[in-house]
Amino acid sequence: MKKQDVHVLVFDSMSDWEAAYATSGINNPQFQRVPDRYQVRTVSVSGAPVVTAGGLRIQPDMALVDLAPSNSAMFIMPGGALWDEGGNIEAVEVAQHFLDAGKPVAAICGATAGLARGGLLDTRRHTSNALEYLSATGYGGIDLFEDKPAVTDGGVVTASAMSPVDFAYHIFALLGLYEPPVLDAWYGLFKTGRAEYFGELMDAANA
Repeated sequence: MKKQDVHVLVFDSMSDWEAAYATSGINNPQFQRVPDRYQVRTVSVSGAPVVTAGGLRIQPDMALVDLAPSNSAMFIMPGGALWDEGGNIEAVEVAQHFLDAGKPVAAICGATAGLARGGLLDTRRHTSNALEYLSATGYGGIDLFEDKPAVTDGGVVTASAMSPVDFAYHIFALLGLYEPPVLDAWYGLFKTGRAEYFGELMDAANA
């Protein structure tokens, strides 16, 4: 079976830890409902190398102009300082194309502000780092803000910068990556660090 691509936006100043749980889960076939169904591909605005906030140098697989929703299962948008500097406008336009095509989008931290500025959160329940953070964008969806670690609505996952595990959980759920008992055990383990969830995870995976 041919793998489906999940595309991750990369850019200078990207908060590389925010999508790390999601990308590692997608690329690791262990525990997956259909092993190796997906693979992660990185995309930057120009296709040129980027350096993340953590100092990691990434050579993207492709440029944003070459990304078509028809060739992707999801578009993941991490946060980073560039969003608050007015950058990544092109990525918001791509996110709109994905949603128009019925393909999901996932945004965390500063990327949620990008979606807000683009009007993509005006009619969807959503979250972010804080209500005050998003309201500063002047967007029209303030009444749909929810003070939660992560929210999924209308094909869009949004999450707080402090909630990369919840972000991954919602992404995995949308992709159908794990069977529900496996997903719940995975979340319990990485959210709480309690050892008993590891046993639950192994039992669920072997059921």
